[in-house]
Amino acid sequence: MSDYQAYEDACEKIRAENAILLTEFVAWLEASGLSERVVKKHRENIAFYINDYLLYDDALEARDGVDAISWFLGDWFIRKAMWSSQASIKENAASLKKFYAFMHEKGLVSADDLVELKQIVKEGMPDWLDAMRDYNNAGIDDSW
Repeated sequence: MSDYQAYEDACEKIRAENAILLTEFVAWLEASGLSERVVKKHRENIAFYINDYLLYDDALEARDGVDAISWFLGDWFIRKAMWSSQASIKENAASLKKFYAFMHEKGLVSADDLVELKQIVKEGMPDWLDAMRDYNNAGIDDSW
């Protein structure tokens, strides 16, 4: 079996696991009383993160995605998601915090991982928003 086929097989297995996680995450969000619109947005954000970003270069499971958030929100999302904006970075950060709180409640990530994620978001947000602004302004010649 080729390395590529092994990667594809691993991704297929992870996507099946992610489908279950997403269903459970939606139920968890709905039980918390969030509106259908907000639940849908969180689900879309997390599906993109776990099924696109975490499987982009390597076959990473959702529980291993805590350490990848900074690179995702500070670079990859800005360049790869044509809908990226400062507001969508904030929305994705909120979705990721909720998702990993859910993962912690399920026992799939540790309390330390959840604390680390929240710290990453808190410390990284200003830089991510600056990166988004810079990306949007790339190539603009300020003649002033």
